[in-house]
Amino acid sequence: MKTPFKLLLVAGLCLAAVAHAMDDKGYASIYESIAAFENRPGGDARIFNRPGYVKPIITNLSPVLNSNWYVSATVPQSISFEAGLPFAIIPIGSDDRSFSENGASVPTIFGDHGDPLNYDPTVYGNETLHNLGVFTYPYLQLAGGYYHARLVLRGMWLPAVSELQKFNLIGIGLQYSFGHLFQYMLPKPAQGLDVSLVLGYSSSGISYQPEDYEGTLDLDISAFTFDLVIGYKPIEIVEVMLTLGYQSGSMASSGHLVSHAEGWNGQTIDPNITVDGNNGFKFGLAVAFQFGSSFHPVLGYDYAGKSSFTTNVLYFKQQFGKDKTPDEIAKEKGYVRGGSVSNDEEEAEETPKTKKKKAKKSPKKKRVVEEPEEEEEADSASAESDESEFEDF
Repeated sequence: MKTPFKLLLVAGLCLAAVAHAMDDKGYASIYESIAAFENRPGGDARIFNRPGYVKPIITNLSPVLNSNWYVSATVPQSISFEAGLPFAIIPIGSDDRSFSENGASVPTIFGDHGDPLNYDPTVYGNETLHNLGVFTYPYLQLAGGYYHARLVLRGMWLPAVSELQKFNLIGIGLQYSFGHLFQYMLPKPAQGLDVSLVLGYSSSGISYQPEDYEGTLDLDISAFTFDLVIGYKPIEIVEVMLTLGYQSGSMASSGHLVSHAEGWNGQTIDPNITVDGNNGFKFGLAVAFQFGSSFHPVLGYDYAGKSSFTTNVLYFKQQFGKDKTPDEIAKEKGYVRGGSVSNDEEEAEETPKTKKKKAKKSPKKKRVVEEPEEEEEADSASAESDESEFEDF
């Protein structure tokens, strides 16, 4: 009798766990959503240690943090200053709502809900995250440039609001442009071309305390990007930019939570897994505009495993001073494109000298021509004197 009793007890516990696989709308409970962040040896594999379930969080955060580090491929030699509120818009697509686990396609934390009236052991998506259509948030960005080098600082701090106990972001970026090294050698139509390298690193901290829980889920997020930016200005107020690079993002979880929610009262969660985003190749296109002396909006598109749209519609850039033009640099360096102008200049410089030399040489030629005439006159004069002497004789 003991054995059947034990089997019934185990079955009852399993049914209790299954019953909590959904809330009254068919979504995952808070406990199941957060338990995915804990690697618990011997824990229920249905809810614990599921990096694929929570990966879309860092997949969407990475492009947000790794975008908007540059607003132009050119950094002027004179002092420049920038300020604005850039942000990226990341559409949440079908690839964010499901993933492959044990050979089956199952919902992520952004995934859909199930039918709460039918038995289903699947852990579905979180209701709040499922209803998000896009992923974004703005941040304050300041930058300064001098002698073709640019330093970028960004940050955002929010006070504790409702279940969000902490949100902060800090980032630093560096950029150097190389156009001043080769633009003066290019023909006039190509002088709007510039190339720069950009490095950007961001660190963000998020603390989340669900209702009916003690403690917090803490997420420490880091993101890094390395970009080659090629820009071209067909006209002075418009610049088209192409970006090729590499980006990475990582999300480390920590914290301790104790549940007082119905069905999970007294249960604990100790988040401890680290999840990487879509690390790899990055491609982007952007267009920047310069209206007046300071308004500098930028619109762009990036792809790094997923699509994102960069928007710097509230961005201002001011340059103090004026840089030398490529033609002025070429003249200063003594460089002449194609050599044609150099030949003309040499001819222009040598022509007066040539004329002087010719003027000096021409009298010599005249004397050479006139000397025989003088000799002939002298010979005729001596001949006449000889004749007169002969007559006298």
